[in-house]
Amino acid sequence: MPELEDSTTKTKAEFDPNILQDLLPLYYKRLFPHKQFYRWMSYGRSESSVFSNREFSFTLQNDVYIRFQSFETQQELEREICSKVPVKIDIGAVYNIRPKDHRGSVSMQPVQRELVFDIDMTDYDDIRTCCNEANVCQLCWKFMSIACRVLDEALREDFGFEHLLWVFSGRRGIHCWVSDKSARHLDTAARSAIAQYLNVLISGGEGTTSRVIIHDEMHHSVKRAYRIVAPLFEEICLVDQNIFGTPEGVKKLLAQVQDQTMRAELEKRFKAGPSDSKNVWQEFVAYFEELRTSGNINRYRRYKFIVEEVTLAFTYPRLDINVTKGFNHLLKSPFCVHPKTGKVCIPFNPNIASKFDPTDVPTITDLLKEVNAFDEKNTVEGEENRSKIKDYKKTSMFKGTVIFEEFLRKLEQTFKGKAAALSDMKMEF
Repeated sequence: MPELEDSTTKTKAEFDPNILQDLLPLYYKRLFPHKQFYRWMSYGRSESSVFSNREFSFTLQNDVYIRFQSFETQQELEREICSKVPVKIDIGAVYNIRPKDHRGSVSMQPVQRELVFDIDMTDYDDIRTCCNEANVCQLCWKFMSIACRVLDEALREDFGFEHLLWVFSGRRGIHCWVSDKSARHLDTAARSAIAQYLNVLISGGEGTTSRVIIHDEMHHSVKRAYRIVAPLFEEICLVDQNIFGTPEGVKKLLAQVQDQTMRAELEKRFKAGPSDSKNVWQEFVAYFEELRTSGNINRYRRYKFIVEEVTLAFTYPRLDINVTKGFNHLLKSPFCVHPKTGKVCIPFNPNIASKFDPTDVPTITDLLKEVNAFDEKNTVEGEENRSKIKDYKKTSMFKGTVIFEEFLRKLEQTFKGKAAALSDMKMEF
């Protein structure tokens, strides 16, 4: 293993992207969970050609992009990964033919694919004040934590899905892979319908914040989302981000109200008091409460749920619905290394997403140092003992791998015995 600078301080050193290509061969050989990855992609061989007809794409050094790769066995895929050392691995759909045989075929069609969701922190740039663009911290991660909880509950309770893998994207977002058989076999129309169902935000146009419109009654899914986000709205939006603490922020709040007269009245109230977010929000809530008790039913009717609408507009998950709609959309594989940050795309537990710290995710440099440190510490016990411990268990990547293993264990229980049955069906006499 190459020399890696020692680091005894808690502060993580800045990752140098220039050394990634030197470290990736070691990472793929010693740390990438090839066996578990194959277990996921093969689904226990419970369906014919589910692994061999899967598309994988590799991005190599200097942006060389190789699509329509497919493999027959775990060993073949592992050998190719270790040989080509991709900077990124993307996972595509399972097709009706082997993707590597697509040339000259006019009938290649996707037949199954996990239902996937992609949430990117840059889509929150109009409301977060702590960071912007590719940067992320523990404060704005709270938006991701909320998104994870809202989506996880909706997918489980409204659609009955059980096998959801949540993965940190390595830089500024999260991915969700719904791997239930019923989800994998959804057609494009069904994927689009689910995406639209979960996307309650209405774009307000460039320079404005998205809106939520609730009509006569709150849909049970929206009601559940509100129950999740409401207790956190003050902490995240008013304190951490202080969204309404600037004239620009106040404009975004006023834009939620379509009535020009009401906007003017609200603006007047805001100017009369302190300009911090908490006060602005209190005045906003008080204004509509006074309107409710005034007896002016016609004027109030449209704004019956305005507090809930605004709360959701600033906290509800901002989905890239095109990723979810697309049957053959490629998405970055778990356990890839992000080429800019060096961080590993590790799975995390959605139930404790709020405790996940994106700034503390190990880089490939950290992981290889941890392996070196473990081996040096245990050298006295002899090579034989050291070799029995898998390298990923020597690192801070272990927790993410355990989460992946638990996801696989539950998934594999659903198709126990089906591989043997499929093998019997194929048997020729």
